[in-house]
Amino acid sequence: MGLVRIGAVAAHFGRDLDRALAKLEGIVADARAAGVDLLVLPDATLGGYLSDLRRPDPTALPPALTEDSFEVGRVIAMAGPMVICFGYAEEDGARLYNSALCVSGDGILGRHRKVHQPAGESLVYAAGDGFAAFETPVGRVGMLIDYDKTFPEAARSLALDGATVLACLSAWPASVTDRASRLPQDRQSRLFDLYDCARAAENQVVWVSSNQTGVMGGLRFLGQAKVVGPGGDILARTTSKGGLAVAEIDVETEVTRSRRVLHHLQELSPDAYGRRR
Repeated sequence: MGLVRIGAVAAHFGRDLDRALAKLEGIVADARAAGVDLLVLPDATLGGYLSDLRRPDPTALPPALTEDSFEVGRVIAMAGPMVICFGYAEEDGARLYNSALCVSGDGILGRHRKVHQPAGESLVYAAGDGFAAFETPVGRVGMLIDYDKTFPEAARSLALDGATVLACLSAWPASVTDRASRLPQDRQSRLFDLYDCARAAENQVVWVSSNQTGVMGGLRFLGQAKVVGPGGDILARTTSKGGLAVAEIDVETEVTRSRRVLHHLQELSPDAYGRRR
């Protein structure tokens, strides 16, 4: 594949779908001007995230969409040759899922429904039931949605399925119980960065982390979008404000280099992990 330019987005998206699409037009245009091949947008790009994690308001939920919705088609049309990952609230019958799609101008390349649910999210969304990697023009990719990255098994299962790029789309807020006065000092800010770097290093993959910014109801989102190399090194990042972090990397070469001496996936000892003495 050679060099790939990867963009991770920090931006605010709310309930207004028309406004979101207009904003996306600008972000995608900026990414295209920067030569981006893979663009990872935040969780809940279309329709915004919940406004309260503990007691979600059932009358103010994100708009429910399907893969056939007009708005999803607009993102596909915007993508052209670019690969774009974005989040939305997926309607499937009577159920609503916190979901992500990976698309190009050719259509849908991959999909993911968030598996791990924090606090009161289960009052709104049904949980997904698995993780699967998929082929794209920029290589084999896997997707996670924010709280999924707290669990090492999620990223590991995608790496074992051959993904060399993991895209984690987030709507990750500051702490709701012990919020710091400044976002960089917030406990969740530290954990957000820690998980990004650890998941990349332990699986020896390229990690692309997007996030919402701004405020939705009682939640204040962290931003901190970034691209992390397979050694856990941050290659590009944003602050708590909106922005686009862009890094150019030869994914296959760098992943192979990181696994040349210590190959974590080949050196696993799964028979030992569940053993009780």
